[in-house]
Amino acid sequence: MQQGIHPEYNEIKVSCSCGHTFQTRSTAGKDLLLEVCSKCHPFYTGKQKIVDTAGRVDRFRQKYKSKRSATKTDSAQDDKKSA
Repeated sequence: MQQGIHPEYNEIKVSCSCGHTFQTRSTAGKDLLLEVCSKCHPFYTGKQKIVDTAGRVDRFRQKYKSKRSATKTDSAQDDKKSA
């Protein structure tokens, strides 16, 4: 490790809007204020809403199914005409 080229790695205080605080080390050099931390984030607290991704995919497929099948039949008919 070369001397004089690395930033200082100091201990800082991290504060969340929920009131949770903890100490860590950082090169930022100043205290951090967070909006969300692991104590209040829905993913870590188990209060996260699960999005029905499969339902969205099914709706997308149904919406564009007729357009895709119509395009395939049109191109198939064009091939028959040219032959």
